[in-house]
Amino acid sequence: MDFDLTDEQELLRDTTRDLLAGVYDVETRNRTVDTDPGWSREVWKQLADIGILSLGFDPAESGQIEVMVVMTEIGRRLAPEPVAAAALVPGTLIAELGSDDQLLEQVGSGDMLLALAHREPGTRGVFGSVTSTAAQQGNSWTITGRKHPVLAGDVADTLIVSAALPDSGGTGLFLVDAAAAERQPFRTFDGQRAAQIDFDATPARPLGSGGDATEHLQRALIRHQSALCAEAVGAMAEALRLTTEYLPSRKQFGVPLSSFQTLTQRAADMYVSLELARSMNFWAAMSIADGRFDPAVAARAKLQICRSGRHIGQEAIQLHGGIGMTAEYPVGHYAARLTAIEQTLGSAHDQLQVLIDGLTGYDTVSL
Repeated sequence: MDFDLTDEQELLRDTTRDLLAGVYDVETRNRTVDTDPGWSREVWKQLADIGILSLGFDPAESGQIEVMVVMTEIGRRLAPEPVAAAALVPGTLIAELGSDDQLLEQVGSGDMLLALAHREPGTRGVFGSVTSTAAQQGNSWTITGRKHPVLAGDVADTLIVSAALPDSGGTGLFLVDAAAAERQPFRTFDGQRAAQIDFDATPARPLGSGGDATEHLQRALIRHQSALCAEAVGAMAEALRLTTEYLPSRKQFGVPLSSFQTLTQRAADMYVSLELARSMNFWAAMSIADGRFDPAVAARAKLQICRSGRHIGQEAIQLHGGIGMTAEYPVGHYAARLTAIEQTLGSAHDQLQVLIDGLTGYDTVSL
């Protein structure tokens, strides 16, 4: 299996890295996160200008590998822009199911923000159940229910909402004007934004030709899981880099911390966790690029990401000591983002449950 990036993918990686490195240092990032909307619209426009916000819309031009490359750099710099939640994931869903080329053009240019409103209060697991309902009157549709949390729901112009179809017709996807719904924005503990969105007979129109879109919704969530895995790998790589650079510079008992074998062994264990996560991240993205949307593959990748992220985040803080907990130093922010990613679209426990539930699909081996 070839894990090498193409020349075009390397150029995309380097361009994204240079752009984000030029606009975000620790102070700038913290200042941006502390002000509404929690990210920079100027940076958003720059991302649009180099084509990042439309990755995956046309499979002939780009796909999940390109998304993985970009999201890794976003995680490395802790960029707060909701690239996956407000553009790539819902945009690819529209490209796959819908025929609204004008809407996709607005998303790609940075003029339109989307959000996938699927998760509901009290649901667990990766995909969750849908209790929001869609009702049809003639040619018109309305949606009633509550979605929480909705990533990027606080700033989205248009929502893609999942709702149960009448007469047990499955789960449909609908486009809703965000201004027509009731939104309660909130800030997540890692500094990003989300919203609770309530629908009360809110006007909606089916995405694409309508009907049961369960399979397409599952694909979108698997794509989002892969994007989160890539972002986590970037965050873990930078947390490890900061830690290994800190150990030789900090002295204890008159000698650098790197001279203590136990500490260097812990840093080596962090590297092992990172490489495990990196390989699973590649596997998940390459499976999607090959057209294989397997929940078991996504669950295995996310499970390793959860375990590696927790290990690296905690060890990075421990090896830094008190400075690792300060708001002025980035390590604590990386640990917070890794924790948030672990809880998004299913924790490690939820991923294990997906794998356990899938055991019934295997034949029994007897000796």
